[in-house]
Amino acid sequence: MTVDLLLGLQWGDEGKGKIVDVLTSNYDIIARFQGGPNAGHTLEFDGIKHVLRTIPSGIFHKTAINIIGNGVVIDPVVFQKEIEGLAKFNMDIKSKLIISRKAHLILPTHRLLDAASEASKGKAKIGSTLKGIGPTYMDKTGRNGLRVGDIELEDFKDRYRALADKHEEMIKFYDVNIQYNLAELEKEFFESIEVLKTLDFIDSEEYLAQAQKAGKSILCEGAQGSLLDVDFGTYPFVTSSNTTAAGACTGLGIAPNRIKEVYGIFKAYVTRVGSGPFPTELFDEDGATMARIGNEFGSVTGRQRRCGWLDLVALKYAVQINGVTQLMMMKGDVLSGFETLKVCTEYNYKGKNISHFPYNIEPENVTPVFKEFKGWHQDLTGMTTYEELPIELKEYIEFIEKELEVPIKIVSVGPDRKQTILK
Repeated sequence: MTVDLLLGLQWGDEGKGKIVDVLTSNYDIIARFQGGPNAGHTLEFDGIKHVLRTIPSGIFHKTAINIIGNGVVIDPVVFQKEIEGLAKFNMDIKSKLIISRKAHLILPTHRLLDAASEASKGKAKIGSTLKGIGPTYMDKTGRNGLRVGDIELEDFKDRYRALADKHEEMIKFYDVNIQYNLAELEKEFFESIEVLKTLDFIDSEEYLAQAQKAGKSILCEGAQGSLLDVDFGTYPFVTSSNTTAAGACTGLGIAPNRIKEVYGIFKAYVTRVGSGPFPTELFDEDGATMARIGNEFGSVTGRQRRCGWLDLVALKYAVQINGVTQLMMMKGDVLSGFETLKVCTEYNYKGKNISHFPYNIEPENVTPVFKEFKGWHQDLTGMTTYEELPIELKEYIEFIEKELEVPIKIVSVGPDRKQTILK
């Protein structure tokens, strides 16, 4: 029996989907533990690019069972489109995908509330993806939410109506001009609920407990990244769930002492979508080059990502709070061609150099302190062994390992699952 955990160590978009896909052949069960359809996991193989929003990244493997855990919030409309997008690949979705009854539902009015709330903030907006994620988690913690298991109840539509009516009153409170046709949105919602009902709903904590007793291997898959954790991220510019290792326990019902390996994924540089502080952000040609070569646009939202040099202060913090045992470095190939690379090793925080991640990293308080490395010009995308990598990249990797005190086991040199070097 093995329960391993895979999560992102930065502000999301680290490439978790690809690595889950690469690792899936080693596991019987892939279980998503938090987040909603604002998180797109991109997988590329056989010349085809796939974007998954809610469905775990193991869905393309014939033998793996995929579980959407209780910590996830599900938009049935988005989920239906995702299912329809996979139909052309002749997969037996029904036998491979199961859903926790305790997972919460995103209603059409959650999306409207999200838009109204963000519009009301003006310049102080947090950069929400407007997918209804925040309002759904608010209903969850406020004990108002609807869950997948409620679909099986006879009074589900009454429960829906009561909550949607409450949301409409809240939308009026924001006093912003939001145009919508709720009847049309609800028609689409209830049609997608019927699609959802074709899948098996489970008490996932019991299912996973029995799977562990049966000796099954389980990989827990996170969404977003550690610096977007609602408790430990750059609050309030965060997501609404626990993206760190602790979230896997609450998002699946797995005990902490069952988790063995914690795989931490990070980019060879850093990106961030939306608002919020970003100490190593680049506003020059280097940042523009990273964005262009790295194709740094959101797989779901299409939003351009902000780019910057690797931040070891933030990365060390993420490794620490997650208990990371193995690291995986993504997009090393994007840095090919830079004459000089920079790595932030400390922050100058209010006039004093520190190496820990402080409460506030706003630019008026924090200035990054950089160490420079010589770059390389070789194209990495066709390389298949660690020995082939340029010496400059190896020195870069070895420095990161030494600073973080955790080994880097995988170096990704391209988006395809084949472009993965085991170290």
